[in-house]
Amino acid sequence: MFRRLLVFALLAFSAAQLPACAQNPPPAATATAAAAAATAARPLAWLDTLLTASKVMQQHQVGICLADAATGEILFGQNEAKYFTPASTMKLLSFYTGLHLLGDSLPSLRYLSRNDTLFFQGTGDPTLLHGDVPSRRAVEFLRTRPEKILAYCDRPTSAPYGPSWTWDDYNYYFQPERGAFPIYGHTVRFYAAAGQAPRVLPRQFRPLVSAAATRPTDPDDHVRRELEDNRFAYYRSPKKWIDETPFRPSRSLLLRLLGDTLRRAVVGVGRVSRATEAAMRTLPGLPADSLYRRMLRVSDNFLAEQLLLMCASRLPPLAAPDDSLSTERVIRFARRNYLGFAPDPVRWADGSGLSRLNLVTPRTLLAVLLKLHQEVPEKRLLSLLAPGGGQGTLRKRYFDPARSAAKGVPAMPKQTWLWGKTGTLSNNHNLCGYLRTKSGRLVAVVFMNNNFPTDDYPLRNEMERLLGQVRERL
Repeated sequence: MFRRLLVFALLAFSAAQLPACAQNPPPAATATAAAAAATAARPLAWLDTLLTASKVMQQHQVGICLADAATGEILFGQNEAKYFTPASTMKLLSFYTGLHLLGDSLPSLRYLSRNDTLFFQGTGDPTLLHGDVPSRRAVEFLRTRPEKILAYCDRPTSAPYGPSWTWDDYNYYFQPERGAFPIYGHTVRFYAAAGQAPRVLPRQFRPLVSAAATRPTDPDDHVRRELEDNRFAYYRSPKKWIDETPFRPSRSLLLRLLGDTLRRAVVGVGRVSRATEAAMRTLPGLPADSLYRRMLRVSDNFLAEQLLLMCASRLPPLAAPDDSLSTERVIRFARRNYLGFAPDPVRWADGSGLSRLNLVTPRTLLAVLLKLHQEVPEKRLLSLLAPGGGQGTLRKRYFDPARSAAKGVPAMPKQTWLWGKTGTLSNNHNLCGYLRTKSGRLVAVVFMNNNFPTDDYPLRNEMERLLGQVRERL
């Protein structure tokens, strides 16, 4: 009898403890449950039917997530927990990191004055005489300094190319080399009239440009650079053309270009002591939004890579001497400090998304969009992204065209209904952004397509059609 009473007592005690355990789960379990709940997709039957019926969406990997941007309510999900190659949608993570580390302005350069010498070093700021986001702040600062000697200090920086970048894309505008102190965006620009030799900027490269002896294998090619040398060959064309080709940066070339621009000598002094680096001050540069806007709208890879180097310049120095402007280090820092809300770990290899080693789930990118909407005023956030029908990668899509006034019908201006960031590599096309429905609701959208075997034009048309239905029905 005593044993039976003891068993009943133990069972009653255990039952009383179960609700308390359910109300107070361990912190790790709470975080996991919250992430799972936040990304649990409530299907929209009509959208699921449209996707199933779409012939364009049948032979490749498709991942979609939709959420109300204001409330975070998950509206739809398909393959949202599977990993995809994100391409340039990774720039959203670089953008989010920049928001937390850079503040309102870019760090232009770091400097220290000692006696008759101004020591200065790079922060990764890409805007110095850049063709699209140009800044002369560093130029004017260095030109007007009273010190007799301008001494450029080397700074350890990540490798010129990111992990798994395609080596034979070295000639194309979208893959300049990374660096601590970029000038002219690390590219040469060519402007040619029909049948004429091109005008070359910066002018210091003109002696290195000559006419090609052969015809291009690709009709869209206008300039070819030697793989390991700054020698350029251009192809004459019956039409006018403009091109942009990366040059190979080096310390000696930087000192010459900088000296020519400043009209005063600049010497290189190698590395300075850690104490000297610690004593350096930072010169503020352009407003950070000027870089974010260009990077996100036209998907500028160079700006994205240099953004992470600038973020690295904001981190406290480490004992390791070669961990100064390190993309890898700032990625580790951002994952540890800023991406705790992500439902899935991010495999993050570079700042631009050029690397195919990047892997991310649609629901993680959706969480980034929701976080951005929480932390950045909506008007500012949308102004930084590519607008449908406006400047950037969405200029031909996602807008209602302007309508002239007609009998009984007022004129209507062009109306954008999606603002976003595209991500495209061969056989991959993705879109992340915010869609304004006809009811006025703002919906966060992630639409990922990997490994499609054909041209992406039909795919882009189908994405616009499907998202147009989202705009109509939500």
